[in-house]
Amino acid sequence: MKKNKKVSQWLFGAALVLGLTGCGQKDEAVLKVGATVGPHAQVVEAVAREAEKQGLKVEVIEFSDYITPNAALADGSLDLNSYQHLPFLQTYNANNGSHLISLGESILMRMGLYSQTYHKLAELPDHARIAIPNDPTNGGRGLLLLADANLITLKPDVGHKATLSDIVENPKQLEIIEIEAAQLPRSLEDVDAAAITMNYMMSSGLDPKELGLYLESKDAALAVMVVAAREEDKDNADYQKFVKLYQSQPVRDFIQQTFNGTIEPAFQ
Repeated sequence: MKKNKKVSQWLFGAALVLGLTGCGQKDEAVLKVGATVGPHAQVVEAVAREAEKQGLKVEVIEFSDYITPNAALADGSLDLNSYQHLPFLQTYNANNGSHLISLGESILMRMGLYSQTYHKLAELPDHARIAIPNDPTNGGRGLLLLADANLITLKPDVGHKATLSDIVENPKQLEIIEIEAAQLPRSLEDVDAAAITMNYMMSSGLDPKELGLYLESKDAALAVMVVAAREEDKDNADYQKFVKLYQSQPVRDFIQQTFNGTIEPAFQ
């Protein structure tokens, strides 16, 4: 009987420990959100602070490239990510057989043409070396920016899928070089100008207003960033709560106060 009593006590103690451990795990559940370094991560950190006030714990995981955050989201390492526009997300899905979706708009992150050598667009000389991103979507976006600035002409209706072979007029005979997006700010020392998204300009400590030659329109579809999730999680209540907080007034105020117009809320 004493032996049975000891076994019963041990089983009760084990069950109690397991029960407490299970409760602890539930209480410590964390929403993992990926973002690229710089403004994207800063804004998600602001959302995380708002979320914690409402009992939703958010861990911000930073990345230094455009591909890994989607790979991590697709394989379940992340719950959400916030760093890209919808065409980039769709291109990633098409190239990787993934099913990632947008849960809502986040911030307006415009691309610009920047230079450490010249101060006006008209100053760019013939045969100037211009760097653009080397990923398909943002490379096309860079070419659209050059076309909008009247530096080149592209084939009609190619949109963000434009490639170097779609250039039909290049009156200044610009030499257009494709470079990894994260390396573009550093390339400014070696090229005459570069097409760089705002997050990489700011995360590199460069002043967009000081170095800017030409800025993408606020109406450009590729300037609107989204919060992405896996398709099967579209109805997840915590994920929807996160997006709602992302689009809240406190986060809008943070964006406006922190970035002073260089980055703006994309949500209405």
